[in-house]
Amino acid sequence: MLVFVVPVQSKATAKSWNRVSQLFERCVQSVCQQSSPHFQVIVVCNEKPDTAFRHPKISYVEVDFPVPDINSGRPKEILNEKRTDRGRKQLRGLVAAQEFNPTHTMLLDADDLVSKRLAEFVHRHPKANGWFVNKGYRYAPGSYWIYKKANGFHTMCGSCNIIRNDLNKIPENPEYDRGYGYYKFYLNHARVAKVLAEEGTPLEPLPFLGAVYVVQTGENTYFSSSRLYQGIGRYINYRLVTPSIREEFCL
Repeated sequence: MLVFVVPVQSKATAKSWNRVSQLFERCVQSVCQQSSPHFQVIVVCNEKPDTAFRHPKISYVEVDFPVPDINSGRPKEILNEKRTDRGRKQLRGLVAAQEFNPTHTMLLDADDLVSKRLAEFVHRHPKANGWFVNKGYRYAPGSYWIYKKANGFHTMCGSCNIIRNDLNKIPENPEYDRGYGYYKFYLNHARVAKVLAEEGTPLEPLPFLGAVYVVQTGENTYFSSSRLYQGIGRYINYRLVTPSIREEFCL
């Protein structure tokens, strides 16, 4: 059983709640088209997104965590508050996931997409430490082109680690009123593989393209549009969005 944990930003912090809801709907549609029934989705939110999509595998955990103050005028503090909000929601989702006795979990950003093969692959390897998504795609909504990241996808996108449940570092008594540092293991997605390797429980690279990092949505917490064009001269990494890519990722 693979449990996906999807934290959703508060309506009060969104530039467009309608846009956040649309992106979320496509995200969970992507997750719920898994080729195996051995999965569950935990959505952690202050308010449920406005979506007509329903699926028996989706469970909502509504929380009353403090909403980040986006009007403070201090960009660094705003960013840290958003990170903390996401971290406590990730932890709350992992705690809720224990109800389903998962072998593995995956933290998923609410605007990203995943391969429909993930749950089936995890089901075939229930004792593995887990995997990091080394290969994936980066995509701007509406484009006919998609960028293939053939190495290091996990360093740029938070939807990138599938971890055996007992390696999740869930505190015995979880706290949800702590600062950024308390949730750092969940937030620092690029370092998870390194941390677990140092502890003798290394993750393996997922042997196929596992996720789509959706950028330029207007709601990304970390993404700067200029980063999309780093290395844009390497046109060989761009390809047309084919029907097979759309079908696998619900793009």
